[in-house]
Amino acid sequence: MPLFHLCTVFISLSLFTSSTLSRTFSSPPTTTLLDVSSSLQQTLHVLSFNPQNLDTTFSQEQQTFASLTSNSTSSFSLQLHPRDSLYKIQYKDYHSLLLSRLERDSSRVGSINTKLQLSLIGINRSDLKPLHVDIRPEELSTPVTSGISQGSGEYFTRLSVGSPPKPMYLAIDTGSDVNWLQCMPCTDCYQQSDPIFDPSQSSTYRPLTCESQQCRSLDVSACRTDRCLYQVSYGDGSFTVGEFITETVTLGNSGAVKNVALGCGRDNEGLFVGSAGLLGLGGGPLSLTSQIKASSFSYCLVNRDSSGSSTLEFNSGRPGDSVTAPLTRNSKIDTFYYVGLSGFNVGGQKVSIPPSIFQMDESGKSGVIVDCGTAVTRLQTQAYNSLRDSFVKLTPDLKRTNGVALFDTCYDFSSLRSVKVPTVSFVFSGGQSLSLPPKNYLLPVDSAGTFCFAFAPTTSSLSIIGNVQQQGTRVSFDLANNRVGFSSNKC
Repeated sequence: MPLFHLCTVFISLSLFTSSTLSRTFSSPPTTTLLDVSSSLQQTLHVLSFNPQNLDTTFSQEQQTFASLTSNSTSSFSLQLHPRDSLYKIQYKDYHSLLLSRLERDSSRVGSINTKLQLSLIGINRSDLKPLHVDIRPEELSTPVTSGISQGSGEYFTRLSVGSPPKPMYLAIDTGSDVNWLQCMPCTDCYQQSDPIFDPSQSSTYRPLTCESQQCRSLDVSACRTDRCLYQVSYGDGSFTVGEFITETVTLGNSGAVKNVALGCGRDNEGLFVGSAGLLGLGGGPLSLTSQIKASSFSYCLVNRDSSGSSTLEFNSGRPGDSVTAPLTRNSKIDTFYYVGLSGFNVGGQKVSIPPSIFQMDESGKSGVIVDCGTAVTRLQTQAYNSLRDSFVKLTPDLKRTNGVALFDTCYDFSSLRSVKVPTVSFVFSGGQSLSLPPKNYLLPVDSAGTFCFAFAPTTSSLSIIGNVQQQGTRVSFDLANNRVGFSSNKC
């Protein structure tokens, strides 16, 4: 599973009081204060954290839920939690935990690029397996392509499936469309915190036929006795295989949605430990967002090392103080959410980067996506080097130390309780800018005081705004008006 994949429908967020939203008519701050002590305390906290019983905050189905129609404009929300509030940390120290996260993150980024490249060269993954071929489930279980990853496992949400409704935790992911959960009987299932879903106990479980539109919308599918089989593979070798069905999904105390298409996984292998499955929030027709015809959705991600939580909201208004940018889509692939980015400011000074680096061309290459499943923001090498060099130039008095994994710019803050650092800001198309809190770009990589500049280069033409930079900010996707909004401290 990708590293800091922040898209699991529990999203815990840290509120950063130093976070500042700035628009073109106000001067962004040139410096900001990083609380070194607080960040290091959190690295120790996450290692000793014992997952709580999150059911205490979850509705126990004590009321009759109003049924949501397919064109409902009602607003509703779900709780979001970080992965480690559900699944206990198994690492000896924070450095080991970080390396594991970065390894998953690199897998995530590689898989996103693979998925995009397949779309750009005109390969539909459904071509990899014929739709109407009677095959054995184990044949479908083989990962189709190592590197096609949409999965995530850093943030979870709580909802219920079936009739009567069975509560479960699902990971959330804006870079994925297919919803799925583990089902009985299970050929091979990983450990999850809730009982595995039993279709025989639900009166609303309905298998989809091979001719159904939902089945035809799958990237990889097959047919057995006129029942649709699905497969989703991930870049780290994880995969889920099973029957594609419809079920009733109950969204907290907001209501029940009937006939939601999702995978009932009988063979699920890899790193999805803890959650019962995945909730896709991408732009494709099979995502929950598309199936409920949401006009908008938003989330706020708490720091993954905290025990806090926030919300995933649908059809709610964008905060009035949001910094906004254009939301665009790629005609070659409908899953990803592209945002108009023109550049960066560091210490109040514009970074010299050609704006064309961030623009998607007519063939669907380049561009910038916002992804809750990728942890560290990836920039084309030229853009990253310019951003890093601008930051280093303004930090000559800070003690440098060796790089760590994909981070090449690191500092030794072991003797400091706090440190003043240059402010880093995204500048979006149209001129509005978002100044990041220092915790969103200076990341502790151990508990001893080593912090690294949390951006990374990529040889791909695609740039990705990751969840480290999104923490503590409500990110709103206005699907009706094609705008993305960023609002600090709205978790």
